[in-house]
Amino acid sequence: MKKVLITGGAGFIGSTVASALLDRGITPVVLDDLSRGRTEFVADRLFYRGDIADAALLDRIFAEHPDIDATVHCAAKIVVPESVAKPLYYYRENVAKTVELLDALQRHGCTRVVFSSSASIYAPTPDARVDESSPVDAGSPYARTKQMMEQVLQDWTRGEGAERQRVIALRYFNPIGADPQLRTGLQDLRPTHALGKLIEAHTTGTPFTVTGTDWATRDGSGIRDYVHVQDLAEAHVAALLRFDEVIAPGVADRYRVINVGTGDGTTVRELIAAFEQAVGASLEVREAGPRPGDVIGCYAVVDTARDLLGWQPRRGIAEGVADALAWRRVWSARIAVS
Repeated sequence: MKKVLITGGAGFIGSTVASALLDRGITPVVLDDLSRGRTEFVADRLFYRGDIADAALLDRIFAEHPDIDATVHCAAKIVVPESVAKPLYYYRENVAKTVELLDALQRHGCTRVVFSSSASIYAPTPDARVDESSPVDAGSPYARTKQMMEQVLQDWTRGEGAERQRVIALRYFNPIGADPQLRTGLQDLRPTHALGKLIEAHTTGTPFTVTGTDWATRDGSGIRDYVHVQDLAEAHVAALLRFDEVIAPGVADRYRVINVGTGDGTTVRELIAAFEQAVGASLEVREAGPRPGDVIGCYAVVDTARDLLGWQPRRGIAEGVADALAWRRVWSARIAVS
């Protein structure tokens, strides 16, 4: 594999995947509209600024890079409360534009796709543990767009004349940390997820709020599977390198779902304790009700990723916290200078 198109490749996940590809000698070709991504994350990389639904731009990309072997589709709007407030915007950006993207990929014969999906589509389970066969029942407009995108992709592999179209959907859990080499990381200094809020509380001296304290977990707070973003990026690379082994050309079932997580569930209160231990300081913690679209959460069974991709997580929460803090220091300094 020589080149890979990455949609959303200037964002947190996509840029880390791009770095991991470069580390393996594979050239990423990045397409991003920079609505959330950063130009700093695509410096010295093949980069096209624009929309994933822009047919003319996609035609240009494939004309200039006919040796693109596959696509990693990371582009999406991802903020749960915003999706509750603006559902049509999310369906248009995530679902409708994916249809246009697939039409262009099919037209150019780029029919291997690794899709960055989400564990948020899973239905709640009694023990919060999910494998790839667990029921799906997305709990927010954002999560429903991911579920719909999966359905679109699966149907794409089954349609008339779709013999070549194959998709690996990586249902990943909650990414933390940053690129260990600090090339990229969270572009937002005020992120909405739990670890980002912990870092913000620690660096600004403000309270951290546990949103939801009556979930059916061991301590009442939500439960998540916190996977280091570098491990997540390496799972994408493994999916690309083993693509034809996971889904052989010509097989009848050309759609495969694989969970990517640590296999361990961590509650929000446990994450707070791990964070306080990592930084050597206590935080002021407050409690509040769940935010719009919040769910109890879940954690992964990751046997399929190990068996099919030869992948397993190598970094824990402590390393994720350390890398996230190191990145914030670097990124804050860069922003201050720019």
